[in-house]
Parts: sequence; structure tokens; C-alpha cells
Amino acid sequence: MLLARVVGTVVATRKDERLQGRKLLVCRPVSPDGAVDGGYVVAVDTVGAGVQETVLLVSGSSARMAGGKDSPVDSAVVGIVDEVRTENEADDKHAVVAKSKH
Repeated sequence: MLLARVVGTVVATRKDERLQGRKLLVCRPVSPDGAVDGGYVVAVDTVGAGVQETVLLVSGSSARMAGGKDSPVDSAVVGIVDEVRTENEADDKHAVVAKSKH
């Protein structure tokens, strides 16, 4: 799984019939602190995510499973992130490094 931020949507009036009715999102992978960490990915939304939300993104066979049986999907949004915490090794405390805006 990857952390990503939803930066837009894709409208495709003609697409594989197995994608009919599915929302397509443009996502950018991010680091735990929210910094952009990669290029753009188009993913099928399985959880009702919106623009500017931080999400969990899966790819490959995990995305096909999330997208439905025999779905022609390589990336899928499978979760909306409320908060990311990382451990501060210097003092063994946990720090909130990213928090959802919703």
C-alpha cells in the first residue's frame, strides 16, 4: 500500500464496460509527512474519496481484488486516511505528521 493524495478526477465517457459507474481519481503518492513522493496515478475509487484527501492506494492484484472480479484495474483507492503517525526515534514518542483536512 501507498499513501497518496487525490489531486483530481478523470472523466472517460467510453471505457471498458467493467468500469461503468466507477469513479476514477488522479492521485499522487506522498511521504508520511505529506510531501509529494512520485508521479501521477489514475486509480478506481472504492471508498468515496474526494479531492485533497489523503488515501491508501493499492496496485496490481490487490487493486483488481478491490475493483471487483476480473476488473481491468491496476490501482485502487481502498481507504481514506484520517491521520499518519510516525515514531520519533530520538525520544521514543509518536508524532502526528499528517492529519486529514476533513
